[in-house]
Amino acid sequence: MERIGWFMGYYDDHHYEGRSKRQKGSKGGYILASLAGVLIGAVLVIAVVPKVLDYNGVASSRDQGQSNTAQHNNADVQQLSLDVITDVTQAVDKAADAVVSISNIQASGFWSNDENAEGVAAGSGSGVIYKKEGGRAFIVTNYHVVEGAKQLEVSLTNGEKLPAKVVGKDIWTDLAVIEVDGSQIKTVAEFGDSDSLKIGEPVIAIGNPLGQFEGSVTQGIISGLERTVPVDIDQNGTVDWQAEVIQTDAAINPGNSGGALVNISGQVVGINSMKIAQSIVEGIGLAIPINFTKTVITDLEQHGEVKRPYMGLQLASVNEIPGYYQDEALKLPKDVTSGVVVSGVEPNSPASSAGLQEMDVIVEMDGDKINDVLELRHHLYIKKNIGDNLKIKYYRNGQLEETTMKLAAENTF
Repeated sequence: MERIGWFMGYYDDHHYEGRSKRQKGSKGGYILASLAGVLIGAVLVIAVVPKVLDYNGVASSRDQGQSNTAQHNNADVQQLSLDVITDVTQAVDKAADAVVSISNIQASGFWSNDENAEGVAAGSGSGVIYKKEGGRAFIVTNYHVVEGAKQLEVSLTNGEKLPAKVVGKDIWTDLAVIEVDGSQIKTVAEFGDSDSLKIGEPVIAIGNPLGQFEGSVTQGIISGLERTVPVDIDQNGTVDWQAEVIQTDAAINPGNSGGALVNISGQVVGINSMKIAQSIVEGIGLAIPINFTKTVITDLEQHGEVKRPYMGLQLASVNEIPGYYQDEALKLPKDVTSGVVVSGVEPNSPASSAGLQEMDVIVEMDGDKINDVLELRHHLYIKKNIGDNLKIKYYRNGQLEETTMKLAAENTF
């Protein structure tokens, strides 16, 4: 501001100085025009300069006393206040106390640098209190927040720290439920409807970024819906799952995982899960839709895991198999270049009962084309339930066949 003010002052002084020099140099037939210019210039200077000087809080020594006295006598003094209560602050007030910080304790020794020792926090994240029941409070968070924990500690917004234990967790959806003593819990989050979200709708992320900025709030919009992100579950370099997530440009950083993505009504519409962390990327945060989360946490509460339909197959994608074997071993027609190969069938499983055999190639389920293992898992885990019938089309020795499989729960055979 000082440099800008200095430049503006220089420009004004130079401008008037230049004009006065041109006026002094005027002669003869230009006397009337010069006189008119001087008068107009004088009027402009008299009318404008005091206001400019007053605005900048500066007056000449000759006029300072008079101008200040006149201003103080004539000016109305107004006391201004700013109302900072907005839809955003009201949404934060409603949801913030239901968002907690979670410390994952894996190592030991209070001062120890040995990460294999016990008692030292190995990581931190966030969680959302969504229910109180039977003296307990239930918190939803990410699987990766609680993974490998020997102990869990929850920090409330009032600074209270509570021990927590895992109720259930699921690596496929990256969701977990933990519980704490409910006597200290005053606020429970309200779930919204993630299916009704609109692109461009304002949202707020609340969490514990970097494990040290508890209760941080960032604002953005819904940038995209029904995004699919490849996930390598076992970290072997092969994509195992396509997570369906909400995209937002609200800042989500390490430690925000498991925290709340909140709509303008203060309702939780997503569980913050991940971000695209590349140097060329900015503002791509991802959250698990709350409608999907609801179905998962019900299973986690009741069973400690997600009960999924079970087929009893070992599988491989056709596109991972060399073309020679597609022709010679699988005997696929030339126009069939995708699908899922059965590489093994468990005895007495639903697949065995349905008549599937090794080297069969599944290409369709319930009328949906199946291109690879990811699509098969998505159809099985998202669209089907235990006890449902599953219609399958597959190739065997080059011939298209059909069968119906009755899905069961794993470990029931």
